[in-house]
Amino acid sequence: MVLLNYRTIQNRIPGYHQVVGSPCRYRCRSIHSSGFIEEEEDTNDYHDNDNGNQISNSTTATKDSDDDRNIAIDSEKLCKILSKNHHHYYGGCGSGSSTSSSSSSSGIIESALDHSGIKVVSPALVEQVLKKLSNVGALALSFFRWAEKQQGFKHTTATYNALIEALGKIKQFKLIWDTVHSMKLKGLLTRDTFGLIERRYARARKPIEAVEAFEKMAKFGLKPELSDFNTLIGTLCKSGQVRKAQELFDEMVKRKKRFEPDLKTYTILLDGWGTERNLVLLKKAYTEMRDEGGLEPDVVTFGIIINAYCKSRKYDEALELLREIEANKKCKPSPHIYCTLISGLGSEKRLNEALEIFERSKAVNGSPPEVPTYNAVVRSFCWSMRLHDAYQVVEEMRRNGVGPTSRTYDIILHHLIKARRMKEAYSVFQRMGSEFGCEPNLNTYTMIVRMLCEEEERVDMAIKVWDQMKDKGILPSMHMFSALINSLCHENRLDDACKYFQEMLDLGIRPPGQLYSNLKQALLDAGKKDVALDLGLKLDKIRKIPLIR
Repeated sequence: MVLLNYRTIQNRIPGYHQVVGSPCRYRCRSIHSSGFIEEEEDTNDYHDNDNGNQISNSTTATKDSDDDRNIAIDSEKLCKILSKNHHHYYGGCGSGSSTSSSSSSSGIIESALDHSGIKVVSPALVEQVLKKLSNVGALALSFFRWAEKQQGFKHTTATYNALIEALGKIKQFKLIWDTVHSMKLKGLLTRDTFGLIERRYARARKPIEAVEAFEKMAKFGLKPELSDFNTLIGTLCKSGQVRKAQELFDEMVKRKKRFEPDLKTYTILLDGWGTERNLVLLKKAYTEMRDEGGLEPDVVTFGIIINAYCKSRKYDEALELLREIEANKKCKPSPHIYCTLISGLGSEKRLNEALEIFERSKAVNGSPPEVPTYNAVVRSFCWSMRLHDAYQVVEEMRRNGVGPTSRTYDIILHHLIKARRMKEAYSVFQRMGSEFGCEPNLNTYTMIVRMLCEEEERVDMAIKVWDQMKDKGILPSMHMFSALINSLCHENRLDDACKYFQEMLDLGIRPPGQLYSNLKQALLDAGKKDVALDLGLKLDKIRKIPLIR
């Protein structure tokens, strides 16, 4: 049986690489405490080719690589321009009409982009930029509008979907549906579009609207199929609404007989209940899968169950199941299963067992482990604060040509910060690009800025890192703004705090309620009631004025 790689698992579970799960999953729920945002994917498809095909593919790969490099350079350039000219629709809050200020600030952005020097604006470039702007939906919309005015340019399904993702993060659902109508008229609407909308509704804690979006597919000429239903319940599970997903399954499958569930359907529910650490309902779904569905578990199913055991800290049961799988000639363990166990055992500081599992994984696969598996070993050493050994694993990755990635260093940084080894963490961060060949990403910058903001008299260093990040065209996240503004308030640097709060509003990022409360109280304590009221009015405008196409 062919070993399943991470792409296979992702395809089985909708949204797998975007949401939580085991310690080696691609998105971590502990964003507020650790700053971890996402794990890089490391997936490869292996095909047998003859020599002629290999030469042809090599030539194509070289061309694709050159194109990718050019797109990366141009997208970074455009993002830098946008980060320096982010006075969009909300930029003029407090003076003049919203329409006139919107037009003026739109003109500033468009003029700056027109003079970027980029001659060819391709759909691939626009998609890349929109993805980089996914946390600043209003700015993404400004860029989207500019792109469609460029000579010879036409938006694609991918660029529209990237815009919808960005708009969904700022809950502009009316504008999303206007966009869907535009896609329908241009023949660009796909099933994936509805999956994105459902996900944004679910993340916004609007499960009813997510289900309504699923039902609206038929209105737009796309009859919902089982794959779409799987996407919907997967989205609900990944948003922590597993009971709603189960209710929907019971209604659509058991009562209305609308869909005939497949192995993927049950896998989604198993994964959901495993994430909830509800082993009783997980076992119930597993029994139904075999008895009522007549479906036999495969390696992905077993991986989900092992992950559930690990999340519930039942490692002995997980290890017993691994032994059963290894003894089964029809179903070999996947790298994901080993990764899950290595991470789980490492987090419990059962390091020797974690390393034994790592050696077994290498023996089974007969090739160097994938990046996530290596990262799990790095994480295991870090849990036991054996940093020297963690660095040795990084060197092994480098020798084998398997990473490391920025995520590898994010793991090390997280544990250094957790252990209050700030100087060492900052040193690793500074050397990432120049010495280690792994440029810091948004997640890395978020961790470092928050670390510096929590240190006494380090806020100026945090601002320096912030500026370095923006110079590279990476825009700050809401969590970074919150950390910096709260730190500035703590040091009574209220003018600077207000400046960054205004920048946050200019980017269309809605501040958490507690952040504004903290800033408002600091301003009131300093006798700056008028400033507090002015910021409150601007915040209200952002909340009440919808974006328009």
